[in-house]
Amino acid sequence: MSRDWTVPDEDLVDPQDRGAPFWFEAMEEPRADGGGAIHISVWIPRDQAEARVAAALAAGGHMVRGDYAPAWWTLSDAAGNEVDISTTASRD
Repeated sequence: MSRDWTVPDEDLVDPQDRGAPFWFEAMEEPRADGGGAIHISVWIPRDQAEARVAAALAAGGHMVRGDYAPAWWTLSDAAGNEVDISTTASRD
């Protein structure tokens, strides 16, 4: 499957579309507390999302935002790095 769009050189996208793309996004400004160097999104099947969130919380993660579930949950580690557990549920 070919894509109809291009990506910036710094992004990691398989031109053969065999794997998930990895985008880099700049923060508008550094966080005031100095924490949280990264924020990534992990796309997974909807039927696995809640179990992944529960596993991350059981491993010591913290819920940052859950009000967009089941489209995504934002979790963080102790250093403030964030991950979105994302699904295609409730997306336009």
